[in-house]
Amino acid sequence: VQLQASGGGLVQTGDSLRLSCAASGLTFSRYGMGWFRQAPGKEREFVAGITRTPSTYHADSVKGRFTISRDNAKNTVYLQMNSLKPEDTAVYYCAADASGSYYTDYRPYDYWGQGTLVTVSS
Repeated sequence: VQLQASGGGLVQTGDSLRLSCAASGLTFSRYGMGWFRQAPGKEREFVAGITRTPSTYHADSVKGRFTISRDNAKNTVYLQMNSLKPEDTAVYYCAADASGSYYTDYRPYDYWGQGTLVTVSS
């Protein structure tokens, strides 16, 4: 199983980015997916999750600015990030859960991508 995250970069406050996470080696449509982020010196933080149904959930810190979605035909989950702020700066990770759900806790997830760095300058 591989999860390949991409789309990070250096942007300015207020800009947008779309992260992608391409999955292989699993039946993607059966998995719940999550996006997490980790800033330097901080714990890994839940950002958004999407079930296999799909239903979605976004952390309060990103609600209204970020949107998670999935394309099962492409085995890919996305995180559209708008109105970016410096506090969004972090390495962003995607994760897959075999139960088809999502969790705000990082520990239940079965597979993780390598992370993609998002840096938002002020």
